[in-house]
Amino acid sequence: MKASLIIIGNEILSGRTQDKNLSYLATWLNEIGIQLTEVRVIRDEEKEIIDTVNLLRKKYDYVFTTGGIGPTHDDITSESIAKAFNVDLEVNQQALSILREYYKDSELTEARMKMTKIPRGAELVENPVSKAPGFKIENVFVMAGIPKIMQGMLEGAKVHLIGGDPVRSDFIDVYMPESFIAEELSDLQDRFHDVEIGSYPFVKDGKYGTSLVMRSSDAKKLADCKSQMELMISKLV
Repeated sequence: MKASLIIIGNEILSGRTQDKNLSYLATWLNEIGIQLTEVRVIRDEEKEIIDTVNLLRKKYDYVFTTGGIGPTHDDITSESIAKAFNVDLEVNQQALSILREYYKDSELTEARMKMTKIPRGAELVENPVSKAPGFKIENVFVMAGIPKIMQGMLEGAKVHLIGGDPVRSDFIDVYMPESFIAEELSDLQDRFHDVEIGSYPFVKDGKYGTSLVMRSSDAKKLADCKSQMELMISKLV
């Protein structure tokens, strides 16, 4: 099963806010056997959101979006998602009930009422942190951009997801440049098609090295690959 993430927000692209949701979501999905395959960061622009959602929802099993479902004028994700699916955006009675219970009557302002508007036919995704829900429409999960809230919403989204075997990973750090082991790594990858092998340079205590990372949902093949990699390295040092 494969998924994509659309990070929506001018503040991300301007550099003012650093996204923290990508790494969390990727790790979380790995644990339930879903591979995050593509990520896009786009502006708070209606056409851009519509086009990106419509492209990726046909390409992947699941699409996750973060950002743009709050109470302010630039929170246009919900409205854009409704247009992407060609449905009306309307006050969701369940969402209204949740916010009425959470806020006092005087605190449920017109701006906050905006967070009760959900595309027709969508299912709510619980928000255990600040209560204003996200939602799911077909294979698209629309969530808040604030990391703590997004993480809480994922637990609500989990019941709708079908995953596979968890993706496991292992690694070996070696103090040699990538170029010294590139050919051997290529040969190893050819032998282990079900293991994703990556090499990532690093500097530690003034020494240059390479972190060799292996990922697979097959624990035995992952262990076999690591064993062969250790043998390969022993012949090079």
